[in-house]
Amino acid sequence: MYEKNIGTKQKALRINLDRRIYGSFAEIGAGQETAAMFFKAGGSSGTIAKTMSAYDMTFSDSIYGVEESGRYVVESRLVKMLSKEYSLLEKRLAAKRGPDTTFFAFANTVVALNYQKTNEAHGWIGCRFQLDPQSGYNDVIIHVRMIDNENILQQQALGVIGVNLIYGCYYYTKSPETMVLSLMDDLAPERIQIDMIRFNGPDFSDVDNRLMSLHLVKNGFTDAALFGADGQVLQPSEALYKKHILVMRGRLRPVTNVQMDMIENGLKQFKDEPDVDANRVVSMAELTLHNLKANEQGIDEKDFLDRVDILCSMGQTVMISNYLEYYKLVAYLARLTRLKIGLIVGIPNLEYIFEEGHYEFLPGGILESFATLFSRKVKLFVYPTLKGGAIYTCNEFKLPPTLEPLFQYLVRNDKIEDITDYNEQNLHISTDHVLEMIQLGEDGWESMVPARVAEQIKANCLFGYPCDVEYVPIGQQVRQQQVDEQIPAKISAPIG
Repeated sequence: MYEKNIGTKQKALRINLDRRIYGSFAEIGAGQETAAMFFKAGGSSGTIAKTMSAYDMTFSDSIYGVEESGRYVVESRLVKMLSKEYSLLEKRLAAKRGPDTTFFAFANTVVALNYQKTNEAHGWIGCRFQLDPQSGYNDVIIHVRMIDNENILQQQALGVIGVNLIYGCYYYTKSPETMVLSLMDDLAPERIQIDMIRFNGPDFSDVDNRLMSLHLVKNGFTDAALFGADGQVLQPSEALYKKHILVMRGRLRPVTNVQMDMIENGLKQFKDEPDVDANRVVSMAELTLHNLKANEQGIDEKDFLDRVDILCSMGQTVMISNYLEYYKLVAYLARLTRLKIGLIVGIPNLEYIFEEGHYEFLPGGILESFATLFSRKVKLFVYPTLKGGAIYTCNEFKLPPTLEPLFQYLVRNDKIEDITDYNEQNLHISTDHVLEMIQLGEDGWESMVPARVAEQIKANCLFGYPCDVEYVPIGQQVRQQQVDEQIPAKISAPIG
């Protein structure tokens, strides 16, 4: 049961008084507050086997090994910390306490705001724990961004979220959604954001990490989450670091031939840009929360997984975001990379972008939004539309006289460009019409989507396709197979 009003000190005290729970704390960099909160709560001798702070890089390397990247605030460092500290607990205490104790190892590696306030304050936090004595362990790992403008406030927020994580691991395990929600107890997104979460282990075999990421965005804990083509959750700033980014957004319900044509030819044209290194390009399909909401009831989670499964099977990296306006999406991506960003849009999207009514809340109106949207490293690639039997491109794009000079300025300065290589036969395809045909069980829609997409829709009864097969998400099938192979043997391989 979710105890919404329980405070941080009360959580720490409850854990301290639970004699089953015993473990170690290892904190690198600015994240020194979690263990301190357990000490201050009282009764910590019943919980804490050891605390340590490998603040010096040389000491840290000697304990946990050297990172190939040379960086310390990375997931690989956190996993090494969890593995090292947890194995020490078992090695030294299993004989004495193992039959009656559920061990845990808490670790974080964090960089807080520097004195000049010029850096990105963020960190990796994780807990490796067992729910029953002598059982296999589970991992819950999160990545956070600290937003407080004072170093001391950032440290305090880290302590709170650390306590919340350990408490959730032991008292909310049966409801991962509740655990996600509880991570921000006594905190606000204006102070700290969680942009990645990953569950792993025998007690989380049925947890889909993509759904947990969706909960992060839906609850406002972050504005975007990212999945790789293998369906695994990614931390955006690491996955997109020093990358050129190409994005196409849409409902993608389902992916049709015209959308694949947009992605493939848009990507080809983006890679041909003189300031783009083709070997460092990440192409993404983006789903906004607005496009995920099927009705007033909110987001259909199965429908969300259907779309992600298909996109990942097509080799796409997938982002979900809370950015309805394009300029907000660009501002977010520009924080992750300094390299070029491309947006693939259709003519209807271009019409939306130039609709002044969308920017009335901005003091500078459409010009203020365009200052971000069309910054030095951003370019729109426009896919044609079929209207009245004629092909409609940027040459036919009509705007009010007051906006026409602005559009021409952007075209002439290489900020907007037509996608010139396209399959004209695909232009008649309407995603809404394809979806209607699928749901009615009509013939002919199969030719309007990639063959692999048609196979998945029929095999798994996706998007309302009439059949009786019980649907299990592709990602969940893979994870269940992995768990089946590891149980009853103790899971010992680190995640990452």
